[in-house]
Amino acid sequence: MIKYYSTNGKSEKVSFKEALLSGLAPDKGLYMPERFPLLNETVYKMKNFSEMSFEIAKIVIDGEISDNNLKNIIFDALNFKAPVKKLHDNIYILELFHGPTAAFKDFAARVMSRTMSYFLKEENKKTSIIVATSGDTGSAVAKGFYKIPNIDVVILYPKNKVSYLQEKQLTTLGENIIALEVRGTFDDCQHMAKDVFIDKELNFKMNLSSANSINIGRLFPQSFYYIWAYSQIVKNKKEKVIFCTPSGNFGNLTGGIIAKVMGLPVELFIAATNINDVVPEYLNTGIYKPRESIQTCSNAMDVGNPSNFARILDIYGTKEKMSRDIIGYRATDQETIDTIRYVYNKYNYILDPHTAVGYKAVMDFVSENKKINIPIILLSTAHPAKFNDIIKKAIGKVIPIPLVLKEALKKEKYSIEINNTSRALKEYLLNR
Repeated sequence: MIKYYSTNGKSEKVSFKEALLSGLAPDKGLYMPERFPLLNETVYKMKNFSEMSFEIAKIVIDGEISDNNLKNIIFDALNFKAPVKKLHDNIYILELFHGPTAAFKDFAARVMSRTMSYFLKEENKKTSIIVATSGDTGSAVAKGFYKIPNIDVVILYPKNKVSYLQEKQLTTLGENIIALEVRGTFDDCQHMAKDVFIDKELNFKMNLSSANSINIGRLFPQSFYYIWAYSQIVKNKKEKVIFCTPSGNFGNLTGGIIAKVMGLPVELFIAATNINDVVPEYLNTGIYKPRESIQTCSNAMDVGNPSNFARILDIYGTKEKMSRDIIGYRATDQETIDTIRYVYNKYNYILDPHTAVGYKAVMDFVSENKKINIPIILLSTAHPAKFNDIIKKAIGKVIPIPLVLKEALKKEKYSIEINNTSRALKEYLLNR
């Protein structure tokens, strides 16, 4: 059985189940596996995404769930497509917005919810999930955990800093989903969540866990679609690809790095951020300077102190080693809007603002490396209709809202406003 250690190195090693259900280590570190299992060559030949994901999950879970139960979890969770489309030349787009909330976080949220529920049922326990969101995490977790047995979900989101549709998605479900509207930023929400996870009084009175990417359970499912995308466009296993990942809290990119460590042939990762660019800045200067996040039109990436930077540094050890695998670029709001307009006019394809940040990074990279002619796969993180106000600015019109999103618009919003302090969250949890 693979054991998991804390990146802070002051907590005992635990099983995958313990790491998943606790979310954060007692020393505030993030859990990491002692070793990464290696991919079996047969996974690259699979034609079905769910089947491939199951085969990868088997080596990751390492026997903690029986194959039959694990297959049921994966096939129930990942019952939607992840198509790879050629945009132009050697540029491909991996569309990760075909799930229930039209965002890439559906993949991990649905796998996590079902895996957690399995373990909790096994132990006859209940838990409360605390999740901070800057946009799509909240809606994906809300939908992914909706009516899942033995789990309540408390979502923290920054007031007036998520899109109208995103807010509707995470505040209209009810049942076991509670939305807390925080008077502050995403970084405040994330700090509040981390604090309650290590609060001794709270943890004595209730079981708490996380569905943010601080939870290792979020990252493994995100590695699945990197491997899937590679298998769709590369026929010779000796070939390598470049991935470009729009990045905020850097969980999605970490999922790709995990896939590479397990054996996926990746030449380079392009980390694309908006002006909240502490990681690209680190890759250029070697100095990590977290700061308060700045609101942008690619709001899900408005993170000033990315949690998963600790995991990336844990994997690579030094800035020099990290820079061999990762290069960073940033885009302003105006560049983002200009990119949406350019791609629509030239290729008749509509990018959401986050994916537009990624495409801008790809173009910056290509202009600096004209001789590179290997496939570049851009992860498209959300359906553009979720950001129709930005799309209208870019191309002069709004686009139809898919059926999976229309449902939330018809419902009434219900949220509870709280201050941006850990004490306010603790008091709510103790008194609800």
